[in-house]
Amino acid sequence: MKKYTYSAKPSDNREQWWLVNAEGAVLGRLASQVAARLRGKHNPAFTPHVDTGDSVIVINAARIKLTGRKLDQKTYYRHSGYMGGLKSTTARKLLEKRPEEVIRNAVKGMLPKNSLGRRLCKKLKVYAGNEHPHSAQQPETMKVTY
Repeated sequence: MKKYTYSAKPSDNREQWWLVNAEGAVLGRLASQVAARLRGKHNPAFTPHVDTGDSVIVINAARIKLTGRKLDQKTYYRHSGYMGGLKSTTARKLLEKRPEEVIRNAVKGMLPKNSLGRRLCKKLKVYAGNEHPHSAQQPETMKVTY
């Protein structure tokens, strides 16, 4: 009798849409569960090098919580590409200006750093408010445990 390991193909993925309400959720705990769902770790046919994950919509990103003194101590860096072009922003300022980026950065840091990770990042939709334009996909609500 032959024994083999099942390896999923991209055509095997039956993609589903999930809706996550980030109101009152802790940033890291929410991001780890969203990253696992994007990656497909909940799927029995999970294969590390294939996209077996689902699409995730995160709403109420402006109402996320950061524990401790992270609002003032956590810094986000970006570089313009020019000499001396390193810019830094605290988490408090980024939450005021673009709260979607806080969640997007946290989830992106938990995904693979290759072309698969970049493809998975495109399946994450983050919105600061309560509304989203993806109602046609009929997303199921995902309960975040924290």
